[in-house]
Amino acid sequence: MNAQVRPARRASPRDSQSLAASLRRRYADRITGVMDLPAREGRYAPLPETLPEGLRQALRQRGIERLYSHQAEAWQAATAGHHLAVVTPTASGKSLCYTLPVVSAAIQQRAKSLYLFPTKALAQDQVAELLELNQAGNLGVRAFTFDGDTPGDARQAIRLHGDVVVSNPDMLHQAILPHHTKWASFFENLRYVVIDEIHTYRGVFGSHVINLLRRLKRICAFYGSSPQFILCSATIGNPIEHARNLIEAPVAAITESGAPSGPRQVLLWNPPVINPDLGLRASARSQSNRIARAAIRAGLKTLIFAQSRTMVEVLTKYLKDVFDHDPRKPPRIRAYRGGYLPGDRREAERDMRAGRIDGIVSTSALELGVDIGSLDLVVLNGYPGSIAACWQRIGRAGRRQQAALGVLVASSDPLDQYLVRHPEFFEQAPPEHARVAPDQPLILLDHIRCAAFELTFREGDRLGPVEVGPWLDMLAEDGVVHREGGRWEWIADSYPAHAVSLRSVADGNFVVVDRTGGRQTIIAEVDYSAAAVTLYEGAIHMIQSMPYQVERLDWDGRKAYVCRTHVDYYTDAIDYTRLKALDCFEQSAAGHGQVQHGEVHVVRRISGYKKIRYYSHENIGYGPINLPDQELHTTAVWWQLPPGVLGLHFERRQEAMDGFIGAAYALHIVATVAVMAEARDLQKSVGSGDGAWSAVADGDGQARLQDGEGATLQPDALADFSPTVFLYDAFPGGIGLSAPLYERSRELLEQAIELIDRCDCHAGCPGCVGPVLASAEQSSEATPRQLARRVLQLMVA
Repeated sequence: MNAQVRPARRASPRDSQSLAASLRRRYADRITGVMDLPAREGRYAPLPETLPEGLRQALRQRGIERLYSHQAEAWQAATAGHHLAVVTPTASGKSLCYTLPVVSAAIQQRAKSLYLFPTKALAQDQVAELLELNQAGNLGVRAFTFDGDTPGDARQAIRLHGDVVVSNPDMLHQAILPHHTKWASFFENLRYVVIDEIHTYRGVFGSHVINLLRRLKRICAFYGSSPQFILCSATIGNPIEHARNLIEAPVAAITESGAPSGPRQVLLWNPPVINPDLGLRASARSQSNRIARAAIRAGLKTLIFAQSRTMVEVLTKYLKDVFDHDPRKPPRIRAYRGGYLPGDRREAERDMRAGRIDGIVSTSALELGVDIGSLDLVVLNGYPGSIAACWQRIGRAGRRQQAALGVLVASSDPLDQYLVRHPEFFEQAPPEHARVAPDQPLILLDHIRCAAFELTFREGDRLGPVEVGPWLDMLAEDGVVHREGGRWEWIADSYPAHAVSLRSVADGNFVVVDRTGGRQTIIAEVDYSAAAVTLYEGAIHMIQSMPYQVERLDWDGRKAYVCRTHVDYYTDAIDYTRLKALDCFEQSAAGHGQVQHGEVHVVRRISGYKKIRYYSHENIGYGPINLPDQELHTTAVWWQLPPGVLGLHFERRQEAMDGFIGAAYALHIVATVAVMAEARDLQKSVGSGDGAWSAVADGDGQARLQDGEGATLQPDALADFSPTVFLYDAFPGGIGLSAPLYERSRELLEQAIELIDRCDCHAGCPGCVGPVLASAEQSSEATPRQLARRVLQLMVA
């Protein structure tokens, strides 16, 4: 809750500024950019006179004698009845902006409030804060968490007696709204709906959440209530617009923080080059490990963000090997990620908050505002995919107004390399915009189906601004609703919310079952989207750096059976993607070829895995994977050159293929930057427009072709060779990235050419056209870099 009076900070042998100075002296050649953010003085306001006296006393008991200026503004706007959007930096005390009006309404009017958080950890953290405030003032406010971990016998008590119910969108969708009659008393008295971390509600997830809130407001109207919304966000490019889009109503905006902050320094770190000819650099993993070891030895509390669960476990093992080699002492290093059991996560959170942990390695699970105590240093092992996420993660350090340090360690990923080579872009780039498309037909139809189950629709009814009559007639044809006069009644036996995922992936997480020693114990949980690349048979699945080998995967039963093992390697899945153009919305000339925007069908196949030895990271073997293909329909922009043009400008088809692989690589880099997208939201592929074959760049840089079964093809054996570069939205139905890319097609091509021209490599490297064969460095023929530039130039000329 970010009280303004805190206990004295622990003594530290060194501080983050001393460490920064040391790193800059020793590794000056690796640091490409330095940003110094000065300390900021706080702006304060007295506690409002209209606060209930019990709440005022509780705040004073917690050490809060005054408010930050933005907290006072939030109180005034909320008590005036306005919907509210609070957009201030990390650790600025946003939670008090909604806690004051919510607790006041509960004390004075016995009003109810609903909190929605994107993660269980945030919900648990907020309930703990509310309970501490309640205890400090003996306020009598009852706050409960209502999520998938809530016992069945506790749910009725929460429905009947909860003043503040803290939940998440998924529970609102599947457990609360479909059973609203059990929540009648709660909805009749619902005064506030608090939605925190709204920057996470974007793309497909955000589009679902808007429709979920439409259903919530419809249920509230049925029970005679019209709740106020209080929304909070970290920094994004369009926070107020996004808040309005989410609740489809005007909001009072509070964007100026009054919270003080200590000085902060940010370093951009590029690993050293180990092969100048190929442009190969040391791994980000090794550099992050080096920085974290130095910090922990200096007594600095350190948080390392990794991009994958596997990398979390690898980095945790490396740090534990140094700091936790004595089993008689309590652990100093912890991993934190999704998939751990709830009890393990709660224990980790308590240890972090109490300061018993010196080093934390996490995925994005700790990016949001869970209070994990005082941190000195945040290391980003790779660019997280957006400028907003960078600042959100770096902001986790210095939460107690002390000096803080953030280090972004670039991986070999081209987007990482682009950013560290252009530090001015990182410093000046605005945060990304949150994009949503709530009226996308498939998403909208899903929620109209759910809403029809919850309440009968009548002639003229709407879901938000949408006229639902035509949609309901469509559902009537499917036999799930029945129209009688001016009413549509739900008649199907199905329970529609269970069939609708808010993230547009298949339902059902996988559980990891340990069979070591003959007993079966559930030790972890893995979401559907990650299961295919982490739980295949033969995979090494690590938990707190302990390796387990997957012996059997029951895909239909959503179970992976593992046994404890002792190996010196970890595993990494190999996949490839094939696209087929389904419909062209618009097209135009692109030099000697054309560019199109439309709908595509994407098939992703996980074909095998590599075994990678710890520390040396050499590839020591392969294994096959037999899993169902993952398919989606989405939108894309794609470029083609006709066979005749290719024949005039390339001597061999392999040359053209190498050129298209490199061109796609460069276009993906500049496109991700141009629309300020997260890298995982926008994907690239090279193949035929009809989906007959796709191009794959091997790890050594050699391009080859695969048919639909994964068999290798010879380029010269293809009768009709018309390669296509695709950039596609990596979510079903798209999230609005392909349209602006189509509109800026020529600009993207020119920027890709400039990217190649400005690169220091000779034949090509991971910073421009992707990794290349060592033999390409010595070849007298055209290099992959030259071939990629030729393809791009033909599309511009």
